[in-house]
Amino acid sequence: MDRRKFITRSLTAGAGLAFVNPAFGSFTSAQSATQSLEISLAQWSLHRKLFAGDMDHLDFARMSQGFGCVGLEYVNAFFKDKATDVSYLKEMNSRAEDHQQKNILIMIDGEGGLAEKNVKKRLVNIENHYKWVEAAQVLGCHSIRVNLSGGEDRLDAQKAGIDSLNRLAEFAKSYDVSVLVENHGGFSSDGNWLSNVMQNVSRENIGTLPDFGNFCIERKEQECISAYDRYQGMSELMPFAKALSAKSHAFDEQGNETQSDFFRMIEIAKKNQYSGYVGIEFEGTMDSEEEGIIKTKNLLDKAIAASY
Repeated sequence: MDRRKFITRSLTAGAGLAFVNPAFGSFTSAQSATQSLEISLAQWSLHRKLFAGDMDHLDFARMSQGFGCVGLEYVNAFFKDKATDVSYLKEMNSRAEDHQQKNILIMIDGEGGLAEKNVKKRLVNIENHYKWVEAAQVLGCHSIRVNLSGGEDRLDAQKAGIDSLNRLAEFAKSYDVSVLVENHGGFSSDGNWLSNVMQNVSRENIGTLPDFGNFCIERKEQECISAYDRYQGMSELMPFAKALSAKSHAFDEQGNETQSDFFRMIEIAKKNQYSGYVGIEFEGTMDSEEEGIIKTKNLLDKAIAASY
């Protein structure tokens, strides 16, 4: 279906918000007798190298294999002009296959907030994501990660976010792609706010990507001045999780992350019957990107062994 026609049709069909509470089980990535976690690598872990031009995007699969990871979580910023270039996307598939990697998801930034107050702008933002849904299908990714940013009023932003997710997920449904929301600043880093959004969407291909560390609601001059309890937030977001992000910054002498208790986080995932991938997302500056990824991988291996 032509994108413009699709959004016009969905405007007509979706004039009112649907407040539906599907069974929580439809949100979980997998629920089975055998639970397991596999480790993927978030491309943002290598953002300094990529932005500096010291690493080519197409080398991501090779790098991930070298760290002992088995899944790839792409960031759209590193191949932004290639979203509709099918030959390039197929080359990404070939690289993943060559290095025994699974394409998991694409993290979408820079396409506009989906809780934007201005309705006309928000509808454009929704449509901006369509090409990434199509790219995710070509890559075999199960999801795209989006941002519920742009809202000013808590309740209005929630309603706008619900509406945007339902519209985008309706488009993504025919591509067999899910739409995931990460706690990624602003209202979305409030676990209660985001879990309420999840309880009121009406599409099964909507879920969360809980991040261990992104629970800062408000920043001022790079300092977090309002934060949500990360363990409470994880507990609230895990029932809807279709992916999981292990954010890391720095490590103590025992190899533990200094801001998040990885063992506690993985135990929360276990209690919520989560199976699937947990992505390494190193953001620190005290270690090199390679060192930070290795330290995060070692810590995750220990935490998963302790719980799973």
